[in-house]
Amino acid sequence: MRAVRIEEFGGLEVVKLADLPTPSPGPDEVQIAVHAASVNFADTLMVSGKYQATPPLPFTPGMEVAGEIIEIGENIKWFKPGDRAVAVLDHGGFAEEVLAHHSRILHVPGDMTYEQAAGVPIVYGTSHLALTHRTQLKAGETLLVHGAAGGAGLTAVEVGKALGATVIGTASTPEKRKVVSDYGADHVIDSSSEDVAQRVRDLTGGQGADVIYDPVGGDAFNASLRCAAFECRIIIVGFAGGKIQRIPANILLVKNITVIGYYWGAYATHGLPLLRESFASLAQMYMQGKLRPLVGTTFPLEDAAKALAHLSDRKAIGKTIITMGREDGAS
Repeated sequence: MRAVRIEEFGGLEVVKLADLPTPSPGPDEVQIAVHAASVNFADTLMVSGKYQATPPLPFTPGMEVAGEIIEIGENIKWFKPGDRAVAVLDHGGFAEEVLAHHSRILHVPGDMTYEQAAGVPIVYGTSHLALTHRTQLKAGETLLVHGAAGGAGLTAVEVGKALGATVIGTASTPEKRKVVSDYGADHVIDSSSEDVAQRVRDLTGGQGADVIYDPVGGDAFNASLRCAAFECRIIIVGFAGGKIQRIPANILLVKNITVIGYYWGAYATHGLPLLRESFASLAQMYMQGKLRPLVGTTFPLEDAAKALAHLSDRKAIGKTIITMGREDGAS
Protein backbone atom coordinates (compact mmCIF):
# COMPACT_ATOMS: atom_id res chain seq x y z
CA MET A 1 0.00 0.00 0.00
CA ARG A 2 0.98 3.63 -0.43
CA ALA A 3 1.60 5.77 2.63
CA VAL A 4 3.28 9.03 3.60
CA ARG A 5 6.52 8.28 5.43
CA ILE A 6 8.60 10.63 7.57
CA GLU A 7 12.20 9.41 7.80
CA GLU A 8 13.61 12.56 9.42
CA PHE A 9 12.18 15.63 11.13
CA GLY A 10 12.10 18.86 9.18
CA GLY A 11 10.01 21.01 6.88
CA LEU A 12 7.60 19.81 4.24
CA GLU A 13 10.50 18.56 2.12
CA VAL A 14 10.67 15.49 4.41
CA VAL A 15 7.11 14.44 3.52
CA LYS A 16 7.60 11.49 1.14
CA LEU A 17 5.37 8.79 -0.36
CA ALA A 18 6.44 5.18 0.19
CA ASP A 19 5.24 1.62 -0.42
CA LEU A 20 4.65 -0.24 2.85
CA PRO A 21 3.39 -3.74 3.73
CA THR A 22 -0.36 -4.07 4.13
CA PRO A 23 -1.21 -4.37 7.86
CA SER A 24 -3.22 -7.19 9.45
CA PRO A 25 -5.49 -6.60 12.47
CA GLY A 26 -4.83 -7.94 15.94
CA PRO A 27 -7.62 -9.42 18.11
CA ASP A 28 -8.98 -5.99 19.17
CA GLU A 29 -8.37 -4.13 15.91
CA VAL A 30 -10.08 -3.50 12.61
CA GLN A 31 -8.45 -2.96 9.24
CA ILE A 32 -9.84 -0.01 7.29
CA ALA A 33 -9.53 0.76 3.60
CA VAL A 34 -9.09 4.51 3.90
CA HIS A 35 -11.15 6.78 1.67
CA ALA A 36 -10.28 10.08 3.35
CA ALA A 37 -7.88 11.33 6.01
CA SER A 38 -8.14 14.62 7.85
CA VAL A 39 -5.21 17.02 8.13
CA ASN A 40 -4.75 18.56 11.58
CA PHE A 41 -2.39 21.22 12.88
CA ALA A 42 -0.87 18.52 15.07
CA ASP A 43 0.28 16.73 11.91
CA THR A 44 2.38 19.73 10.88
CA LEU A 45 4.00 19.77 14.32
CA MET A 46 4.57 16.02 14.17
CA VAL A 47 6.47 16.31 10.87
CA SER A 48 8.81 18.87 12.42
CA GLY A 49 9.22 16.86 15.62
CA LYS A 50 7.57 19.54 17.76
CA TYR A 51 4.33 17.80 18.74
CA GLN A 52 3.97 16.73 22.37
CA ALA A 53 3.22 13.16 21.26
CA THR A 54 5.49 12.85 18.22
CA PRO A 55 6.15 9.15 17.46
CA PRO A 56 9.67 7.80 16.89
CA LEU A 57 11.07 7.83 13.35
CA PRO A 58 10.12 6.57 10.85
CA PHE A 59 6.37 7.15 11.02
CA THR A 60 3.27 8.05 9.04
CA PRO A 61 1.31 11.14 10.16
CA GLY A 62 -2.47 11.38 10.16
CA MET A 63 -4.78 11.15 13.18
CA GLU A 64 -8.25 10.75 11.62
CA VAL A 65 -9.48 8.51 8.82
CA ALA A 66 -12.77 7.41 7.35
CA GLY A 67 -13.31 4.40 5.15
CA GLU A 68 -14.64 0.87 4.83
CA ILE A 69 -13.81 -1.90 7.28
CA ILE A 70 -12.26 -4.80 5.34
CA GLU A 71 -11.18 -7.14 8.16
CA ILE A 72 -11.85 -7.44 11.90
CA GLY A 73 -9.99 -9.02 14.82
CA GLU A 74 -11.41 -12.04 16.61
CA ASN A 75 -12.62 -10.01 19.62
CA ILE A 76 -14.59 -7.44 17.60
CA LYS A 77 -18.35 -7.59 18.20
CA TRP A 78 -19.79 -4.25 17.10
CA PHE A 79 -18.28 -3.89 13.62
CA LYS A 80 -18.15 -6.10 10.55
CA PRO A 81 -16.50 -6.01 7.12
CA GLY A 82 -18.30 -3.54 4.87
CA ASP A 83 -19.20 -1.12 7.67
CA ARG A 84 -18.45 2.55 7.06
CA ALA A 85 -16.29 3.78 9.93
CA VAL A 86 -14.28 6.73 11.18
CA ALA A 87 -11.26 6.15 13.39
CA VAL A 88 -9.05 8.30 15.63
CA LEU A 89 -5.38 7.29 15.59
CA ASP A 90 -2.21 8.39 17.35
CA HIS A 91 -0.65 8.54 13.87
CA GLY A 92 -0.62 6.52 10.63
CA GLY A 93 -3.67 7.91 8.84
CA PHE A 94 -2.04 9.19 5.65
CA ALA A 95 -2.11 5.70 4.14
CA GLU A 96 -4.34 3.58 1.93
CA GLU A 97 -5.03 1.14 4.78
CA VAL A 98 -4.80 1.48 8.57
CA LEU A 99 -5.38 -0.50 11.74
CA ALA A 100 -7.50 0.98 14.53
CA HIS A 101 -8.40 -0.21 18.02
CA HIS A 102 -12.12 -0.95 18.38
CA SER A 103 -12.48 1.61 21.21
CA ARG A 104 -11.49 4.45 18.84
CA ILE A 105 -13.90 3.70 15.99
CA LEU A 106 -17.35 5.08 15.24
CA HIS A 107 -19.93 4.21 12.61
CA VAL A 108 -20.40 6.83 9.88
CA PRO A 109 -24.03 7.99 9.45
CA GLY A 110 -25.42 6.96 6.08
CA ASP A 111 -25.81 10.49 4.69
CA MET A 112 -22.35 11.69 5.74
CA THR A 113 -19.56 11.44 3.17
CA TYR A 114 -16.21 9.91 4.03
CA GLU A 115 -14.59 13.30 3.45
CA GLN A 116 -16.92 14.88 5.99
CA ALA A 117 -16.57 12.01 8.46
CA ALA A 118 -12.77 12.09 8.42
CA GLY A 119 -12.84 15.64 9.73
CA VAL A 120 -15.36 15.16 12.52
CA PRO A 121 -13.88 13.42 15.60
CA ILE A 122 -10.99 15.67 16.61
CA VAL A 123 -12.25 19.16 15.75
CA TYR A 124 -15.87 18.58 16.77
CA GLY A 125 -14.75 16.53 19.78
CA THR A 126 -12.31 19.28 20.72
CA SER A 127 -14.94 22.01 20.55
CA HIS A 128 -17.66 20.01 22.27
CA LEU A 129 -15.61 19.05 25.33
CA ALA A 130 -14.02 22.50 25.42
CA LEU A 131 -17.38 24.23 25.59
CA THR A 132 -19.29 21.72 27.72
CA HIS A 133 -16.85 19.94 30.03
CA ARG A 134 -14.03 22.47 30.41
CA THR A 135 -15.63 25.94 30.16
CA GLN A 136 -19.25 24.91 30.88
CA LEU A 137 -20.69 27.39 28.41
CA LYS A 138 -24.27 28.26 29.29
CA ALA A 139 -27.19 29.31 27.11
CA GLY A 140 -27.36 33.09 26.90
CA GLU A 141 -23.63 33.62 27.45
CA THR A 142 -21.36 35.26 24.88
CA LEU A 143 -18.74 33.08 23.21
CA LEU A 144 -15.81 34.61 21.30
CA VAL A 145 -14.13 32.26 18.81
CA HIS A 146 -10.74 33.23 17.38
CA GLY A 147 -9.77 31.81 13.98
CA ALA A 148 -13.43 31.01 13.48
CA ALA A 149 -13.15 29.85 9.86
CA GLY A 150 -10.55 27.17 10.60
CA GLY A 151 -11.26 23.51 11.18
CA ALA A 152 -11.50 23.87 14.98
CA GLY A 153 -12.93 27.39 15.08
CA LEU A 154 -15.86 26.69 12.77
CA THR A 155 -16.94 23.73 14.86
CA ALA A 156 -16.79 25.92 17.98
CA VAL A 157 -19.17 28.35 16.25
CA GLU A 158 -21.61 25.52 15.48
CA VAL A 159 -21.40 23.86 18.89
CA GLY A 160 -21.66 27.23 20.65
CA LYS A 161 -24.85 28.05 18.76
CA ALA A 162 -26.25 24.58 19.45
CA LEU A 163 -25.67 25.23 23.17
CA GLY A 164 -27.60 28.50 23.01
CA ALA A 165 -24.76 31.03 23.18
CA THR A 166 -24.38 34.33 21.35
CA VAL A 167 -21.36 33.69 19.15
CA ILE A 168 -18.80 36.24 17.96
CA GLY A 169 -16.24 34.94 15.45
CA THR A 170 -13.03 36.48 14.14
CA ALA A 171 -11.62 35.85 10.66
CA SER A 172 -9.07 37.56 8.44
CA THR A 173 -10.58 37.57 4.92
CA PRO A 174 -14.01 38.34 3.41
CA GLU A 175 -14.33 34.73 2.21
CA LYS A 176 -13.63 33.39 5.69
CA ARG A 177 -15.98 35.88 7.35
CA LYS A 178 -18.81 34.84 5.02
CA VAL A 179 -18.36 31.19 5.97
CA VAL A 180 -18.37 32.04 9.68
CA SER A 181 -21.57 34.02 9.23
CA ASP A 182 -23.16 31.25 7.16
CA TYR A 183 -22.36 28.77 9.91
CA GLY A 184 -24.34 30.70 12.51
CA ALA A 185 -22.13 33.33 14.13
CA ASP A 186 -24.19 36.27 15.40
CA HIS A 187 -21.33 38.71 14.73
CA VAL A 188 -18.12 38.41 12.72
CA ILE A 189 -15.05 40.60 13.27
CA ASP A 190 -12.33 41.34 10.72
CA SER A 191 -9.22 40.25 12.62
CA SER A 192 -6.92 41.71 9.97
CA SER A 193 -8.06 45.34 10.34
CA GLU A 194 -10.39 45.81 13.30
CA ASP A 195 -9.56 46.19 16.98
CA VAL A 196 -10.99 42.84 18.07
CA ALA A 197 -11.17 43.66 21.77
CA GLN A 198 -12.92 46.98 21.20
CA ARG A 199 -15.43 45.41 18.80
CA VAL A 200 -16.25 42.68 21.31
CA ARG A 201 -16.81 45.26 24.04
CA ASP A 202 -19.02 47.30 21.68
CA LEU A 203 -21.07 44.24 20.71
CA THR A 204 -21.60 43.23 24.34
CA GLY A 205 -22.45 46.63 25.77
CA GLY A 206 -19.08 46.87 27.45
CA GLN A 207 -19.39 43.54 29.27
CA GLY A 208 -17.02 41.46 27.15
CA ALA A 209 -17.09 37.74 26.34
CA ASP A 210 -18.00 35.11 28.95
CA VAL A 211 -16.08 32.31 27.20
CA ILE A 212 -13.21 32.70 24.73
CA TYR A 213 -12.10 29.82 22.50
CA ASP A 214 -8.54 30.34 21.32
CA PRO A 215 -6.81 28.02 18.81
CA VAL A 216 -4.60 30.90 17.57
CA GLY A 217 -2.57 32.22 20.53
CA GLY A 218 -0.18 35.18 20.48
CA ASP A 219 -1.86 38.47 19.63
CA ALA A 220 -5.32 36.87 19.63
CA PHE A 221 -4.85 35.86 23.26
CA ASN A 222 -3.69 39.36 24.17
CA ALA A 223 -6.89 40.72 22.62
CA SER A 224 -8.86 38.21 24.69
CA LEU A 225 -7.54 39.64 27.93
CA ARG A 226 -8.77 43.09 26.87
CA CYS A 227 -12.32 41.95 26.17
CA ALA A 228 -12.86 39.30 28.84
CA ALA A 229 -15.97 39.65 30.98
CA PHE A 230 -15.88 39.25 34.74
CA GLU A 231 -15.23 35.53 35.50
CA CYS A 232 -14.48 34.88 31.84
CA ARG A 233 -13.16 31.42 30.94
CA ILE A 234 -10.46 31.48 28.26
CA ILE A 235 -9.62 28.07 26.84
CA ILE A 236 -6.29 27.57 25.08
CA VAL A 237 -6.76 25.08 22.24
CA GLY A 238 -3.57 25.68 20.25
CA PHE A 239 -1.13 28.14 18.74
CA ALA A 240 -1.95 28.25 15.02
CA GLY A 241 -0.75 31.85 14.92
CA GLY A 242 2.77 30.59 15.57
CA LYS A 243 3.41 32.55 18.76
CA ILE A 244 2.96 31.22 22.28
CA GLN A 245 1.77 33.93 24.64
CA ARG A 246 2.90 34.79 28.15
CA ILE A 247 0.06 35.37 30.58
CA PRO A 248 0.16 38.43 32.90
CA ALA A 249 -1.32 37.08 36.13
CA ASN A 250 -2.30 40.53 37.40
CA ILE A 251 -4.95 40.86 34.66
CA LEU A 252 -6.39 37.46 35.56
CA LEU A 253 -6.65 38.57 39.18
CA VAL A 254 -8.49 41.83 38.51
CA LYS A 255 -11.33 40.22 36.52
CA ASN A 256 -11.32 36.77 38.15
CA ILE A 257 -10.43 35.29 34.75
CA THR A 258 -9.79 31.58 34.37
CA VAL A 259 -7.33 30.41 31.69
CA ILE A 260 -7.78 26.74 30.86
CA GLY A 261 -5.15 24.56 29.22
CA TYR A 262 -6.74 21.97 26.99
CA TYR A 263 -5.37 18.97 25.07
CA TRP A 264 -8.23 16.89 23.69
CA GLY A 265 -6.00 13.91 22.93
CA ALA A 266 -5.37 13.34 26.63
CA TYR A 267 -8.96 12.09 27.04
CA ALA A 268 -8.16 9.03 24.93
CA THR A 269 -6.03 7.97 27.92
CA HIS A 270 -7.62 9.74 30.88
CA GLY A 271 -11.27 10.04 29.93
CA LEU A 272 -12.45 7.55 27.31
CA PRO A 273 -16.02 7.34 28.74
CA LEU A 274 -16.21 11.12 28.51
CA LEU A 275 -15.22 10.94 24.82
CA ARG A 276 -17.96 8.42 24.13
CA GLU A 277 -20.55 10.65 25.81
CA SER A 278 -19.28 13.60 23.79
CA PHE A 279 -19.52 11.70 20.49
CA ALA A 280 -23.07 10.61 21.35
CA SER A 281 -24.06 14.24 21.94
CA LEU A 282 -22.42 15.32 18.70
CA ALA A 283 -24.21 12.58 16.75
CA GLN A 284 -27.51 13.83 18.15
CA MET A 285 -26.66 17.41 17.15
CA TYR A 286 -25.78 16.21 13.65
CA MET A 287 -29.03 14.25 13.27
CA GLN A 288 -30.92 17.35 14.41
CA GLY A 289 -29.30 19.35 11.62
CA LYS A 290 -27.32 21.57 14.00
CA LEU A 291 -23.90 20.53 12.66
CA ARG A 292 -22.74 20.72 9.03
CA PRO A 293 -19.20 19.37 8.69
CA LEU A 294 -17.47 21.56 6.11
CA VAL A 295 -14.90 20.05 3.78
CA GLY A 296 -12.74 22.91 2.60
CA THR A 297 -9.97 21.74 0.27
CA THR A 298 -9.05 18.18 -0.72
CA PHE A 299 -5.68 16.85 -1.88
CA PRO A 300 -4.70 13.43 -3.26
CA LEU A 301 -2.35 11.34 -1.14
CA GLU A 302 0.64 12.17 -3.33
CA ASP A 303 0.10 15.86 -2.51
CA ALA A 304 0.18 15.39 1.27
CA ALA A 305 2.95 18.00 1.61
CA LYS A 306 0.75 20.55 -0.14
CA ALA A 307 -2.13 19.69 2.18
CA LEU A 308 0.06 20.27 5.23
CA ALA A 309 1.30 23.57 3.78
CA HIS A 310 -2.28 24.67 3.08
CA LEU A 311 -3.08 24.24 6.76
CA SER A 312 0.13 25.64 8.23
CA ASP A 313 -0.14 28.74 6.01
CA ARG A 314 -3.60 29.36 7.54
CA LYS A 315 -5.34 29.17 4.17
CA ALA A 316 -7.83 26.55 5.30
CA ILE A 317 -11.55 27.16 5.52
CA GLY A 318 -13.21 24.20 7.20
CA LYS A 319 -11.33 20.90 7.12
CA THR A 320 -8.43 20.06 4.83
CA ILE A 321 -8.75 16.47 3.62
CA ILE A 322 -6.45 13.96 1.90
CA THR A 323 -8.27 11.52 -0.40
CA MET A 324 -7.23 8.10 -1.66
CA GLY A 325 -9.16 8.08 -4.96
CA ARG A 326 -11.80 5.55 -3.88
CA GLU A 327 -15.55 6.00 -4.49
CA ASP A 328 -17.28 7.60 -1.51
CA GLY A 329 -20.00 5.06 -0.81
CA ALA A 330 -22.38 7.34 1.16
CA SER A 331 -26.02 6.26 1.02
